Amino acid sequence: MILTTTDNVQGREISEYLGLVFGEQVNGINFVKDIGAGFRNIVGGRSSGYEDEVIDMRDDCIKEITKRANEMGADGIVGLRFDYEVLGQGNMIMLSISGTAVKFK
Repeated sequence: MILTTTDNVQGREISEYLGLVFGEQVNGINFVKDIGAGFRNIVGGRSSGYEDEVIDMRDDCIKEITKRANEMGADGIVGLRFDYEVLGQGNMIMLSISGTAVKFK
C-alpha cells in the first residue's frame, strides 16, 4: 500500500478514487508521563513520554487507515492529512488521519 501526503504518486496513474478513509485515536496521558512533562516544562528539553505517546498513536492510526483502505480494495492512499488536538483539560490527545483511497493503473 502506497501512502503519501501528496495528491498523486510520481510514475503511477490513479485509475479510480474509492473514497475517503480515516484513522482516529484518542489517548489519555497517564499521571507519570504528565509529571515528567511538567518537569520538562520547567527545566526545558524534550518530553520523551509525550513523544512516545504521539509516535504510538500515529503508528496505530496509520495501521487503522491502511486496514480500512485495504477493505475498500485500494492500492494506496493519497492526500493524507494528520490532525492532532488536545481534549479535555489538556490530558487527552486526539489524532485523526484522513486521505483518499485510490486504485492505480
